[in-house]
Amino acid sequence: MEAFRKRVLGSDLVDLLTGPHGVDRYTEQVSPTWALGEARAKVIDVRRTTPRSLTLTLAPNGSFTSACTVKAGQYVNLAVDIDGRRHTRCYSPANAEGGRNLELTIGRHGVGSESGLVSNYLYERARRGMLVGLAGVGGDFVLPAPGPQGRPRRILFVSGGSGITPVMAMLRTLVAEGHPQTAGAEVAFAHYARTEAEACYRDELAAYKKLPGVRVLHGYTRSDAGDLVGRFGPAHLAAALPTPDLVFVCGPTALVDAVRENCDNVHTESFVPPVFEPPVNPSGGRINFADSGVDVVDDGRSLLEQSESAGLTPANGCRMGICHTCTRRKIAGTVRNLITGAVSTVPDEDVQICVSVPVGDVDLAL
Repeated sequence: MEAFRKRVLGSDLVDLLTGPHGVDRYTEQVSPTWALGEARAKVIDVRRTTPRSLTLTLAPNGSFTSACTVKAGQYVNLAVDIDGRRHTRCYSPANAEGGRNLELTIGRHGVGSESGLVSNYLYERARRGMLVGLAGVGGDFVLPAPGPQGRPRRILFVSGGSGITPVMAMLRTLVAEGHPQTAGAEVAFAHYARTEAEACYRDELAAYKKLPGVRVLHGYTRSDAGDLVGRFGPAHLAAALPTPDLVFVCGPTALVDAVRENCDNVHTESFVPPVFEPPVNPSGGRINFADSGVDVVDDGRSLLEQSESAGLTPANGCRMGICHTCTRRKIAGTVRNLITGAVSTVPDEDVQICVSVPVGDVDLAL
């Protein structure tokens, strides 16, 4: 039945008969997630389990599930319309690999935070039946594929705040596989939150403590009530899992840096946009936003920031070079990627304007 529906709705004749709007405009009146051309998801459950976060369960449509496979630790690009503009942000599902639905736990940000615009909107407005857009999957913060000997035996997960979601997905995947019961396997999870009440998945993690081969520890930055007191350091590593084979950490920059300083073989993820200081002597070149007829002098900031200062409103998401929502065609000129340092000189090349700065004159299709 599903294959027949896709074949009929996707035919050229049906698209012609439905006029200029296309078949999606009409099928969405029957079932909003039926749209063939756009990946969407319906919110089927909303849970507010801590004072500063909520957990959403999303049921993606076939356009997403047929094209995307989400590995534990990866992120999805989620899009919502706020005040007439579409905003996209990256969120890592917390569910184990292989599930059809997506589970997102989203933390609330400070009022007025641009980086928290979508998160705060969802925290305040998310409801069952709400539709959101899905714009692909990305990220290489994933478990290594099982080799002849299976997964690495001793794995340490460290997370802070809402950074728990990708490592929670990994832990759930390992538990579903029975990895902790494998001979010689040890899995440790150290999670940091401001208070016990704000610790996401606290009850589920408490249940995992009862599994052989699993150790779970909590640290609270505003309380000494947890298993770990203070900041991550040698003592916390010793309490969690000395000499792990592999370490995964996701959270605030300070936590990621501390884990890097004390551990080897560390894989990191962070959704905190880096701060780039404009150069003392910007190029002073001309930036031509060709599609808008706007021309400005380079002041050293990213192309995204300079376009916004010029009154333009390009679509953007993570603002840190992850989601690719802001990608635009560079017609001519040279730009440098602030993350990788790579220089683009080739005409008609796509660049991510949130992390690209001009090197001289630049013509951009925007």
